[in-house]
Parts: sequence; structure tokens; C-alpha cells
Amino acid sequence: MRTAIEGKRVIVTAGANGIGRAIVDQLADAGARVATCDVSEHGIEQLRKQLPEVRTELVDVRDAAAQAKFLEDAISYFDGLDALINNAGISGPTSHIEDVCLLDWQSVFRVNVESHFVASKIVVPYLRKQRDGALIFISSTAGRLGFPLRTPYAASKWALVGLMKSLAMELGPDGVRVNAIMPGVVSGDRINRVIAAKAEAVGLSFDEMHRKWLDLVSLRRMIPPKEIAEMIHFLISDAGRNISGQSLSLCGNTETLR
Repeated sequence: MRTAIEGKRVIVTAGANGIGRAIVDQLADAGARVATCDVSEHGIEQLRKQLPEVRTELVDVRDAAAQAKFLEDAISYFDGLDALINNAGISGPTSHIEDVCLLDWQSVFRVNVESHFVASKIVVPYLRKQRDGALIFISSTAGRLGFPLRTPYAASKWALVGLMKSLAMELGPDGVRVNAIMPGVVSGDRINRVIAAKAEAVGLSFDEMHRKWLDLVSLRRMIPPKEIAEMIHFLISDAGRNISGQSLSLCGNTETLR
């Protein structure tokens, strides 16, 4: 079964940095036609310089109307769509539940869940019409494990699994496959910020918290963003045509989150 994706039309949300940028790089390098948006002006500028063939737009996915316009414009430009990668997400606060303010809770769900709903709602009619395509949500190992002091984040990632499972059943008869990827401890600047916040919250040094996190991973290593991008490449290729309704954990077997 072929893993070639040359010519496939793909939209990636939040594609200018981190996991999103790795996904954009992987798919563009493989010959896919890619469109992406991001809230980072610097990230979008860098992407435009380094990958001018990628369609890019500065968009805050908390603005549903702006996100919808970006999606509709990209689909019109491509004259259709083959895959949507719902990657947008924020970490949210690191604190005990009684110290989490409602605005922070709502902000996490607005980005991590609502933006995925809005994007899916826009693209699904196009995928249904062609009776083919892939819809992928970036969840987290926090979407299958409890995560103390990170309750809004964990709850939002569990919500994505429910969204994915339901849509896989709803869209399967139309030939559209839907999956979620659950990254573990992904190397990069973002996880360093998360580790630093958790270390401060529990009174440990950064190095102590870093070691503690890796001790919870059976393989004792972080996940490079490129490996997540490679899994997405596989899923949207013909080789992944019978994979749907799955929560695919790419985490080195993260045993628990603490």
C-alpha cells in the first residue's frame, strides 16, 4: 500500500511552530499542497520565507469567523480538500482546581476543543461530497490519563477523543476516516515551558522535574515532533485508508502523568 501523498490538499491549524511546523514541513516535503494558519506573526513570517509554496495566514482560532474564512478560502484555492489536521492547542494554567479561574478554563476549551469543532464543521461537507478524506485531531496522553494540576488541559484533550470517536462513526459510511494522535512528552520549547511551570508549582528544580517526567515513560525518552508528522503522513496516505476511530498514542509508553 502506497504512502505517497503528492498532490493531496491538506489544511493544518497552528502550523507555524512546534508540532504544527513539523507537520507542515513533512507534508510539504512529500509534495502535498498545504495551507496553514497560526496566531504567531513571527512564525508565519518565517514560514513564508522558508516554504513559500505553503499557503499561510495569520489567524487566531479563538475567532471562529476568522478561522472559518481561512478554511473556506483555502478549500476554494485548492478546489477541494483531502485532509484536515486539527492541531491548535494551548497548555492552560498549572494550578490546583480551586485556583483555576473560569476565564482560563474557557480559554483552554475555546482553543483546544471549540476551534476543532468549528474547523471540522466547515470541512466535513467537502469530505462527505467526495466520499474520501481524513480528519485528524491532535490530542495528548493527557487525553487518556489523569493530569494533576493541569485539569483544564486534560479535560479538553479527553473531549477531543469523544469528538473523534463520534465523528468516526458519523462519517465512516461516507468514506471519511477520523483519528486522534496522542503525543507524549514532545521535545521542544513548549514542553520546557510546561516542565518549568510544573516544577515551580510543586517546588522542584527544572532538572528534577525533567527527570521525574522521563521516569514515567517506559522508553525514557521524549518524542521528536517529526515522528508525529510522519504518523500523520501515513494516516492521510492510501496506507492508512482503513484506520479510523483510533486514539493513536505516540508516547514511548507514558505510564502515568504526575
